[in-house]
Amino acid sequence: MLHKLFNYKNHKGTMGLNKRNLTLIYPNNERQDYHLADDKVKAKEILHLHNIACAKTYAVISQIRDIKHKWKDCKNYQALAIKPANGSGGDGIKIIKKNNTGQWKSGNTLFSEAMIFQHITAIISGMFSMGSTDSCLIEECIIPHPFFSEIYEDGVPDFRIITLKGQPLMGMLRMPTSKSDGKANLHQKGVGIGVNMEDGTLTQVYDGKKYLNHHPDNPNTVVGKKIPFWDSMYQLAIDTAKVFPLDFMGIDIVLDIHKGPQIMEVNVRPGLGIQLVNRCGLENVVTRHYPTYFKQIKNTISL
Repeated sequence: MLHKLFNYKNHKGTMGLNKRNLTLIYPNNERQDYHLADDKVKAKEILHLHNIACAKTYAVISQIRDIKHKWKDCKNYQALAIKPANGSGGDGIKIIKKNNTGQWKSGNTLFSEAMIFQHITAIISGMFSMGSTDSCLIEECIIPHPFFSEIYEDGVPDFRIITLKGQPLMGMLRMPTSKSDGKANLHQKGVGIGVNMEDGTLTQVYDGKKYLNHHPDNPNTVVGKKIPFWDSMYQLAIDTAKVFPLDFMGIDIVLDIHKGPQIMEVNVRPGLGIQLVNRCGLENVVTRHYPTYFKQIKNTISL
């Protein structure tokens, strides 16, 4: 059942936050460019400009007075994703869909138009972001590929791929669970599933405490399961890295039933849990692709 824990502290090549910042983020990403990843609206503008596959943007709302007017252009769709532009960790994201009678629902809960306006107001007021105010992004709702329902059928899973200088280094599949309220984020009780980058297959499942060969809510093994559209997803990560002035990135990709791989968002500070999920230190992976990388960095900074 793969229960053996990964020895995070003692494993050679495992990076902590300080080393990640000093050797990967700071040398490769200019601070003035961080906002291009931190702000989902600005990131989407770059993706749309370069024809990178991603969800359509239906509206961007930055002022409370504009909510009702811009909502008129959105309410005719059957499903919507409502997001804070500067949110993180999945906070503030609402997926709403119409039921058979045309009423909006979020999960199993009816979501009135007044509740939608209230949520958009909370986003604009900065409730889910680090700043005092924010913008609300309303976009096309991704319909997950059937591949995911074979593992767990609720929520919207996504792949996280970390790139350095345009080269994909590590990947994982982030999956919701019955305890995560539809969220795929690891810190919100989702699970991570390791990815073999060479052949595009799944490896072990990590639930934050132990390793399994299956999703916590599904006894069927995932080990060795082939990821559909893997080559396209791998190339999409490369293409996305090329259009951002950020040489170290975390790229989140969803797999839509009709459109295939789509960029969900990009991250300038990708978390380090991907090492735990894959039972592999990030330093080792970087060295495998760039053998002299850390020697060169050591000459410019004191680690």
